Amino acid sequence: MIRTAIRRLLQGVLLLMLAVGTSAWAQSTQPDMQTAQARTQANTSAVGTQSAPTQGAQTPPPRPDQYVLGAGDVIRINVFQNPDLSLETRISEQGQITFPLVGQLALGGLSVQAAEQRIAKALRDGKFVLNPQVNVLLMQIRSAQVSILGQVNKPGRYPIDQVGSKVSEMIAAAGGVVPGASDLVTLTGTRNGRPVKLEIDLPQILQSGKTELDPVVQNGDILHVDRAPLIYVYGEVQRPGVSRLERGMTVMQALAQSGGLTQRGTERGLRIHRRDANGAVKIVQPHMNDPVERDDVIYVRESLF
Repeated sequence: MIRTAIRRLLQGVLLLMLAVGTSAWAQSTQPDMQTAQARTQANTSAVGTQSAPTQGAQTPPPRPDQYVLGAGDVIRINVFQNPDLSLETRISEQGQITFPLVGQLALGGLSVQAAEQRIAKALRDGKFVLNPQVNVLLMQIRSAQVSILGQVNKPGRYPIDQVGSKVSEMIAAAGGVVPGASDLVTLTGTRNGRPVKLEIDLPQILQSGKTELDPVVQNGDILHVDRAPLIYVYGEVQRPGVSRLERGMTVMQALAQSGGLTQRGTERGLRIHRRDANGAVKIVQPHMNDPVERDDVIYVRESLF
């Protein structure tokens, strides 16, 4: 009896110790499992973030204006894998060309792309080429012209020989500007169906290299070079008369250009007769470092003492 009771007591103690050990092990491993789960979720989130594509809105490059073919333009036509159909020709006054196998084709008034499509259609409809791939290259522009007027050596109408010709190039084609011409070229024409008027600063382009200020000319543009701005100096100066107004010129520089004051001249007697926007003449008493404006009349009075 006593042995049986002792055996049952020992079994109960062993079961109790086993239960306590299992509970302690479960509690110790629970934080590690939670940590592992948290790490797994973080890694999954990170991988998802890195693999998500970045969508950036890219603005497509602007398309250049399509040139419209006209009489006098020289074009080169190439048909892929058909060298016998290659042709360089000039568009006639009627806006037509003569193309091998096809005959007369009207291309005047079409864009380059539309001309390619018309030639391809003619070859396909005539069953000369099954699937023609036509390329039209503009070699010379004769139908587009620019009028150049004013203070240039050879004013007149000039063809735009090359696509993308700029204002400075057209002025050079007219022989350049004459002595006494203005530095500014006025361009009048149309862009996108709207009238435009631009002032192009030639020294900024040619001397400072700011080619972005040199616009491309288009058919029908008018370039005008005015005379250089003038000022008038009279009164008590060494050489009274008319002189060119240079950029940023001050009253002192204008007087120096006229030889300076005479012995009887006085700075206190300086007056400038200047027209305002309404055409009214106003009299200004300037300082020596004040700027001079176009068509100013500088008068130097005689000293009373």
